[in-house]
Amino acid sequence: MPVTNPHIQNLLKCIDLEEKEQVQRYSLDQQHTLKSLKAEGLALHPIIVTKKNFGYADYPEITFRLAFPPEVSLFKDGAAIECFCAGEEPVKGVLLNLDGKSGEFRLFAPDFPDWIEDDGVGIKLAPDQRTTTIMKTVLNQLEGRKDLYQLFQYLHGETGEISEPAPPEKTSLTFSNTRLNESQQEAVKAIVENTGITIVHGPPGTGKTTTLTEAIVQLVKAGEKILVAAPSNTAVDNIAKGLLAQGINILRTGNASKTDEAIFAHTPEGKLANSRQLKEIKQLKIRAEEFRKMALKYKRSFGKAEREQRNLLFKEVKNIRIEIKKLQAYNEEKLFEEASVILGTPIGLYDAGVNDMKFHSLLIDEAGQCIEPLAWCIFPLADKYVLAGDHFQLPPTVLSNEAARLGFNRSILEVAIQTVKNIFLLNVQYRMQQSIAGFSSNYFYENRLQTAAHLISTNRHITFIDTAGSGYNEMQGKDGMSLQNEGELQIVQKLLTTENLDATATAFISPYAGQVAAAKELLPKQLRISTIDSFQGQEKEIIILSLVRSNDDGDIGFLKDYRRMNVAITRAKQQLFVIGDSATIGADNFYNRFLTYIEEYGIYRTVWEFEL
Repeated sequence: MPVTNPHIQNLLKCIDLEEKEQVQRYSLDQQHTLKSLKAEGLALHPIIVTKKNFGYADYPEITFRLAFPPEVSLFKDGAAIECFCAGEEPVKGVLLNLDGKSGEFRLFAPDFPDWIEDDGVGIKLAPDQRTTTIMKTVLNQLEGRKDLYQLFQYLHGETGEISEPAPPEKTSLTFSNTRLNESQQEAVKAIVENTGITIVHGPPGTGKTTTLTEAIVQLVKAGEKILVAAPSNTAVDNIAKGLLAQGINILRTGNASKTDEAIFAHTPEGKLANSRQLKEIKQLKIRAEEFRKMALKYKRSFGKAEREQRNLLFKEVKNIRIEIKKLQAYNEEKLFEEASVILGTPIGLYDAGVNDMKFHSLLIDEAGQCIEPLAWCIFPLADKYVLAGDHFQLPPTVLSNEAARLGFNRSILEVAIQTVKNIFLLNVQYRMQQSIAGFSSNYFYENRLQTAAHLISTNRHITFIDTAGSGYNEMQGKDGMSLQNEGELQIVQKLLTTENLDATATAFISPYAGQVAAAKELLPKQLRISTIDSFQGQEKEIIILSLVRSNDDGDIGFLKDYRRMNVAITRAKQQLFVIGDSATIGADNFYNRFLTYIEEYGIYRTVWEFEL
């Protein structure tokens, strides 16, 4: 049956547009040189291979490092990649993780390519056809699933209220965490009493993970089986650690190679580490290794008969791998049944084979970063839902401008917050000094965001350094793709000295990848240097924010997405320095209000004070 719902049709169209854009953008050809892919943050090259091993499912896994920390905001955990080397056939794979200069990926191949340790090996993003196929399948089936389709229509404002079971009688909870504030306690109660869909709106520093952890503990106490998802592995692991500290029986699905020891013990691989079943898997791996060695005797140049023999041997390796997967799935089934809480990324959970299981509650953390179709991949697994996040921070990354125009970068949180009634704001922030948090509270959170008592003072912790009239104009970066502003970087160098800032406690952030690339060449190596997009979810004692834009036309480009600015100004715990040109940004109402706020609650300085 063809899809009739216009919202579903639109999402399917967006997926096609995004897929086409990925194919076009990620191609390595005459139009897209390696240099241009690297400049756009779509390729990492060269990589230095530091370790090779066969992973849990016997796929080749490669640990690598980079000579310098690149701009990697698009290289998310689980991203589809290709490993390449000039003149060789690229090999498809998946990025397991990337942290600063080091990372790890898995190849979908019988063995490591012969050239994997040659000079000039790199990885680039590739179209993620698997995720695309899963999302399309789920959306195409949605109209045929009555309860789920009813929820979809409700979230999109096509119907009124959804029919929810009567809420349980209000229970007085005994909190495991006795330090929760009133808004956190209210959110926990709402999650426990939830019968349909509840939103926990957690602005920066308000203890969202702490709140969700307590809510899950309470749900488990009440006998529920819980599914927890988040688009990033870091967010999943943060909740996993909180639950382990409370003695909850968890199972963490997905890539286990980079999880710390405490969590690894609660992955399928960790739990089966010393079992009889693992010995069987090891035997199969040894057999696979023997066939691989036999196949590798046939090196790069060989005739038809040798090629056929090599292919047969690799086919046997593939069959053994299928056998290993079946054995793992059989053994993991029991682990899934025993666990009170199962955690992973949406696709990680989809892949984990929990599709036949039913959970009482599904909690999606970082729901403001989760594109809507991904949420529908896991919604069928539970009876009720909790979405947690902040729709006033950056939305999910979408490559296709046309798909973004059609709303594809609207997260599941942004969609749901329009119609869902049960919204609970966590209203006390524990990260920043009051003067740093004040503007965000005023502009984004209707002044409802309070600051914890120990962070309230009359001191001014936010400084604006105005470059107006200095001639420090923006210019095209070396890559010709992104803007930079050399004058603002000179101010940063002076600032580090004159203010005696501790580089290890400081991060330099900017909206423009060109400015970040230039900063990495000029600024001290101990400084954390990143785009705003890559720094979302992180924090530092001191933040230096370079806005870059300085021109005669008042053109501020994508500084127009004020959510990016909200992320930027809420990363600093003790001191925030913002460098920008008031003449360029001041014509915009948002930045005008920001400058007015600085004059009242911060420190306003001009570039001339630095006598550059």
